[in-house]
Amino acid sequence: MSGPRRVSLDWPLVAAAIVLSMYGIAVVYSAGQTDVPTAVAHAYRQQTMWFALGLVGAYAVSRASARLIEWATVPAYVGTVLVLLMLLFFGKGAGTAADTKSWLAVGGIRLGQPSELAKITVVMMLAKVLAANREAPSSLLELWKPALVVGIPWLEIMLQPDLGTGIVFVGIFFLMLFWAGVAWELLVLVASPVVSLVLAFNTSLWGAWFLLLLALVLWYKPYLWEGVAVVSANVIAGVVAPLLWDHLQPYRQARLKVFLDPSSDPLRTGYHVIQSQVAIGSGGWLGKGFTMGTQKRLAFLPEQHTDFIFSVVGEELGFVGVTVALALFGFLFYRVVRVAARASDSYSSLVAFGLLAMWFTHVVENVGMTLNLTPVTGIPLPFFSYGGSFMFASWLAVGILVRISSEGRGAGAGQIAL
Repeated sequence: MSGPRRVSLDWPLVAAAIVLSMYGIAVVYSAGQTDVPTAVAHAYRQQTMWFALGLVGAYAVSRASARLIEWATVPAYVGTVLVLLMLLFFGKGAGTAADTKSWLAVGGIRLGQPSELAKITVVMMLAKVLAANREAPSSLLELWKPALVVGIPWLEIMLQPDLGTGIVFVGIFFLMLFWAGVAWELLVLVASPVVSLVLAFNTSLWGAWFLLLLALVLWYKPYLWEGVAVVSANVIAGVVAPLLWDHLQPYRQARLKVFLDPSSDPLRTGYHVIQSQVAIGSGGWLGKGFTMGTQKRLAFLPEQHTDFIFSVVGEELGFVGVTVALALFGFLFYRVVRVAARASDSYSSLVAFGLLAMWFTHVVENVGMTLNLTPVTGIPLPFFSYGGSFMFASWLAVGILVRISSEGRGAGAGQIAL
C-alpha cells in the first residue's frame, strides 16, 4: 500500500501569508484599543481563531490532488450559485452592510458570507472553461461561456447588493482572460461600454474616449458585427448615463460626488474618506506608535478594524509600516505568479492566477478607497481586515496554491516535504 500523499511545501509563499496574517491580527488588536472600550477590543481573539481554522483548512486542501480539485469544480460552482440565490430570499445584513443580504444565518446566528467562498469557486469554474479550449478566445462570441460563468454569480451578488464583491468578480474575469492569452485589444473592447458609462458625465472626456475606441476598432479589425456592436454599446452607454444618474438613490449620488470631492459632504458621506486621509497623513515616516493612533483611539476613524484597517497601519506605523505591508503583498503576488507559471497544466495555472487576481483586486480596491483613489465600497484587505469568512477563504486559497505548487514543474527544489 502506498503511504499518505506527500506535499512539497512552498515555504516562501506560506511564510508570506503567515506573516501577513499575524501582522493583520496585531493591527486588529490595535484597532480595538480605544479610549472608550467597545466590542471591537476583543475582535483579535476571533480573528486568531479563524486564522487557526484557516491553517487547518489549508492543510486539508493541500492534501487533495489538483485532479480532485478539478473534479470538484462543477459541484462547488453549482452549490455556490444555489446558495447565493438562497441569500436573496433569506440572507441577513451586518454592521454597515445591514441593508444587504450577504450573510447566511441559521437561528439568528450569522454563519458567514458565502460570497467569499464564491470567489474561489468562480475562479475554479472559469479556469475549467478556459482550459477546455486549445486556444484563447479571439472574438466576442467566444467569450460567452466565460462571461456566463462569472455573470450568473455576479448578478446574484449585485442583487444583494454588494458592489465591492461585484468589482472583485470583474477583476477576476479580466485578469484570468489576460492570463489565458486573450488579446488586450479584445479586453478593452469588452470593457469599453463600462468606461463610456463612467466618462459620459464629462462630454469632453467621453468624446476623446470614443475617438480612441474608434481608432482601436479600425486597428484591431474585429468581425463587422462585433465592431458595430461595440460602437453601438458605447453610444448607448453615453446616452443612458445621465438618465441612470437621475434615477440613482440620493446616497449613491452622494458617494460618487464625494469620490470626486470629499469636502462636498464632510460630515456625512465624505466623513470616512476624510478621517482616513487624516489618519494616514498624520503617521509620517514612523507613525505615532503601536496602539497610539489618536484618530483611532478617539473613534474618529470609522470601521477601523474592517474596511479602514489600512488607515490604522498608516497612522500608527507610518510610511515604514505601510511599505512593509505592501512589500509583503508584493512578495506573495510574486510567488503566486511563479506558481502559475510553473503549473503542470492549464487548469492549475489559471486557478493559481485567478486566486492572485482575487487578492490583487481586493488590495487595490481597499487601499485605494482609504486614500480616495477608488470609491468607498466596503471591501476587506486580505489577511488584515477583521472577518472570519474572508480569512478562512484566503487560507483555503493558500492551500490550493500549495497543492498546485507541489505538482508543478521544478517542484521539490528548496521546498519542504510534508
